[in-house]
Amino acid sequence: MNIELKVSFYLKRESRLEKSSVGEKVAYPITGKIIIGNSIAQFATKLKVEERFWHIKSGRAIGKSRVAVELNREINKINLLIHSHYKDILERNGTVTAVEVKNAFQGIATTQKTLLVLFCEMMQEFHSRIGIDRAAGTYKGYRTTYKYLEQFLRKKYKVCDIPLTRLDLPFIEAFDFYLRVERGLKPASMITNIIYLQKAARIALHRNLISRPPFTGYKPEKPELHTRSLTKDELERFISTPLHKSRLCYIRDLFVFCAFTGISYADLKKLTWKEVIKEKDGSLWISASRQKTGIPFNVKLLDIPLQIMKKYKGCAKEDLVFRVPTSTTLNNSLKKIAVYCGIEKSLCWHMSRHSFASQVCLSQGVSIESVSRMLGHKDIRTTQRYAHVNNEKIGNDMKQLSLRLAGKFDYPASNQ
Repeated sequence: MNIELKVSFYLKRESRLEKSSVGEKVAYPITGKIIIGNSIAQFATKLKVEERFWHIKSGRAIGKSRVAVELNREINKINLLIHSHYKDILERNGTVTAVEVKNAFQGIATTQKTLLVLFCEMMQEFHSRIGIDRAAGTYKGYRTTYKYLEQFLRKKYKVCDIPLTRLDLPFIEAFDFYLRVERGLKPASMITNIIYLQKAARIALHRNLISRPPFTGYKPEKPELHTRSLTKDELERFISTPLHKSRLCYIRDLFVFCAFTGISYADLKKLTWKEVIKEKDGSLWISASRQKTGIPFNVKLLDIPLQIMKKYKGCAKEDLVFRVPTSTTLNNSLKKIAVYCGIEKSLCWHMSRHSFASQVCLSQGVSIESVSRMLGHKDIRTTQRYAHVNNEKIGNDMKQLSLRLAGKFDYPASNQ
């Protein structure tokens, strides 16, 4: 594609009907023309000159008179400004048209927004809602995606930014390849970055900044789902293995509390005694709302979490139920506990929530609908990723089915 810039100047002469009488000195307006490839744009310079002082081939005034020198100086200034705007737009977007350069020269703001500018606006809006209905951890994910987009644009297209109109399927597939192959991200991490870009595209579409959804036809490589729940045996070993450090014992108790309530790290950290409700039958419940989504959840406290709460009551400040360390401290300690317990999995705190869904609830016959409500999920499909169906659950279900079917069907020994 030819993107070479050509700038020329010429006189805009009057038509025969409008031409002044012969012999009268007439100053004609000087018009500029910008040519970039197949795109052409004309603009008024607000300069005038008599035809006898104008050199058509050079597009300048002839002679060394004060009028000619000043006129040529103004034309050269315009020429330099146009070349400067041309370079700026080309460096920023990778492409440039004559109309874009003309608008920039004349100070006309273009209505076309760029990808990174929109992404920045989206991040700022998200940041303003942190602590209200957005989490700081998610904001870090947006910043990471922004960084990847910046690096990708410089490496692939040699530009700082691109217009939103260039956000199309080839761009998305190239960004996908960059994240998976060149950055070496795992499928789950890659998908997270693509989701943030998809959100930006959705905003652009709703604001009429683009005319059609750019993700149409895009099929990402789905990450392989791994079981993130402890098995029954692993959970028993995690609870019962002796630990000789009080700090590790405390962190283990917090993990077990989460494994028997399904509460997340963020919600555990802000859990207060006001959110522990006593019902008429004497049972205690956690009744709170998810920090991540604001969705309310209610979980009845079983014997094990009740014992843990009683054990550490009064240790936390203010009205908090527990004094919860940072997530980094917790996850590092879990890996040490796993070694003591002979658990080969790489433990992370979120496994407690998965273990609650799979081992504590689903395997014991609790319906997935109830599990979804207790976890505070918006969609039961999210719960299905948490609730791993194991052989024990299948065996129990089939045993109950066998009892229900007993005597309902009669199959003769010899069926001829």
